[in-house]
Amino acid sequence: MEILILFITGIISALLTYIVNNKHRQGAVRASAGLSLLVGLFFYFFPEIFSPYLTKNIPIVFIGATFIGMVSSKILSSYLLVGFSGFIFSIIYLNASPFFKGYGGALGTTASISVLVSLSLAVVSRSEKIKKIRNYRNSRKRK
Repeated sequence: MEILILFITGIISALLTYIVNNKHRQGAVRASAGLSLLVGLFFYFFPEIFSPYLTKNIPIVFIGATFIGMVSSKILSSYLLVGFSGFIFSIIYLNASPFFKGYGGALGTTASISVLVSLSLAVVSRSEKIKKIRNYRNSRKRK
């Protein structure tokens, strides 16, 4: 259940920051910092609401996923891709965070990797070359 909450946190964080950044025109830094401050203060003043594991990790996942929401709508124009990036971020955070211990910039690097994965999936699915290969294979199967 705790893992599911962290996945939902990553998705919601990326989407909220993206909306505040692009739709409400607050800018990337203001959107990320404002939302992160609210979540950080909430867990500072009410640490007993969730388990110690969630109290420690929800703010970290939220702050890291806000870096995804800082992306321009010209780069990622779909809410689905932004949410998917938040999901990928959560997966990487949960599985690779021990490897980044002691290194600065781990959250930003993980967010960057997540956006690049989503962006590459979007590009590959739209690629004319890929569509031509699919059409060619489908025409050969029909014969």
